[in-house]
Amino acid sequence: MMASTGDERVVLDAFLDFHRAVLLGKVRGISGAEAARRLVPSATTLAGLVKHLTLVERNWFRCLLAPGPGDVYLTSEEDATASFALAEGDTVERLAAAYEAECARSREVAARFDLDHVVPHPQLGQVSLRWILVHLIEETARHAGHADILRELTDGSTGAT
Repeated sequence: MMASTGDERVVLDAFLDFHRAVLLGKVRGISGAEAARRLVPSATTLAGLVKHLTLVERNWFRCLLAPGPGDVYLTSEEDATASFALAEGDTVERLAAAYEAECARSREVAARFDLDHVVPHPQLGQVSLRWILVHLIEETARHAGHADILRELTDGSTGAT
């Protein structure tokens, strides 16, 4: 079934996967130094965006929707800010691979539940899988837009892919 004519689940999954792919496309073909370079006053970098969205995927799907032993749902602004910080060894290739792996785990977790499945949320009371998917589309698309601007500032490359 095509996403443009599919049911709600197909459409939501397709939009999220599209924005995930756009983000990854923005870090392909650039050096680690370029991906880590700060081009705006905030600490936002291309590599940092990938690292942050890896945490976002893990937080919403694995830690909130289907937590295992030791999984903790992070809620603080400090955790969100720290998720952009790069560590020694955070290469573009490793960050992209970690993001792809986390997205695959997110797909597996989400596939186990219907859109109306509800889980408790520490700040919102409760959220459905539908809400989580829409939120992840919004979050990923927003950061893919940031990545688009940073990539254009890096080497002039533009476009969704």
